[in-house]
Formats: sequence, C-alpha cells, structure tokens
Amino acid sequence: MVGYKYEDLVKRSDPELEAIFKAAKTPDRKNLEGWEFRGYNVPLIAELMGIRKFKKGFFVGPGQTRDGLEMMGFNVPMVQNGLFGKWLARPSENKPKRFGFYRVYDVRPYEKDNKYPNALLLNYGISRNGVNPARLLRDYLVQPDPDNIDIYLGKAYFALGGLRVFPSFFVLERHNKIEGKIGY
Repeated sequence: MVGYKYEDLVKRSDPELEAIFKAAKTPDRKNLEGWEFRGYNVPLIAELMGIRKFKKGFFVGPGQTRDGLEMMGFNVPMVQNGLFGKWLARPSENKPKRFGFYRVYDVRPYEKDNKYPNALLLNYGISRNGVNPARLLRDYLVQPDPDNIDIYLGKAYFALGGLRVFPSFFVLERHNKIEGKIGY
C-alpha cells in the first residue's frame, strides 16, 4: 500500500507530484459520483489569488446514466482560512455556489487533451460555463494509491487555442455527500 495522505501531497514539489501522477491509476467514476471532495491548489500563487481551497462535486447529469461513459462535475468556492481551517462553502454552507461545471470521462487518445492516458479528464469547455474563464480549464485526475478511493491528485491546464499551459497540481479528498439541488 502506498498510503499517500492529503496533507503530505499538498506539501510536495511539482517534480515529486509529477512522478506520483505518472505512476497513478485511473479513478473509477463510480467512486466519485454523489460526493464532494475538498480540494487544495498546491502553488502559493493560488493563495494570493484566493483560490487555494475549493471543493469539487461529481454527479450523473441530464441524459447520462450511472454506467455511462461520462458524468458531470462542479466547483464550490471555499472560505480561504488555511489548510487546517474548517471547510466552509461560500456564500454559505446552506447555499453553496456551484460553478465551473465540467464533463468527466476517460482520456481519449484521439482528442487534443490526451497527455495522461492513465487519468480522467475534467473538461470545462462546455456551454454551461458561458463566458466564465473556467471554460478554459482541462484537469486530469488520477488515484495515487490504488487502495485508497478517498485521495486524488489533479493536474490543471489552461486550453489556449491549441496550446495547453500548466498552472498547478491540486489534491482532492472525499469530504461529504452532495446535498441539495445542483442547479445544472
């Protein structure tokens, strides 16, 4: 058992995270569906931008089935109170803002975003995001420990035309079941 811990992963360097990422396995979408995961962007610049802490949720969207090839996801902004501060949704826990929606599917070798065949792709390039800059994001997601379905490692890219620009790694840990209406 590899035994990666959330707090350990968020403190690792990019080269260390890259090695872990490349050796990791593809997550099973069924282990994500119906859950929100607390997320932490690794680079310090994310703290200065007020986006270090977040949540990602995963759900079966309209026209999708639990055993289908795709699912959907969203982000929730969090109060930025440090790694060990309580996870509090903005604007409130009772009415979290859900935004930055994405499609989730296995990386497809014939598509532009195929850098990591061992990953799921979180593709934000969907009409639901309108003109929100989140539409440019393409995240890859892997499971670093094959025996732990609660910890995931992500690698974000901006899709700028044909270019893919890497801004950061992020770490996810299972946090809570999705509650309330998603608003998709």
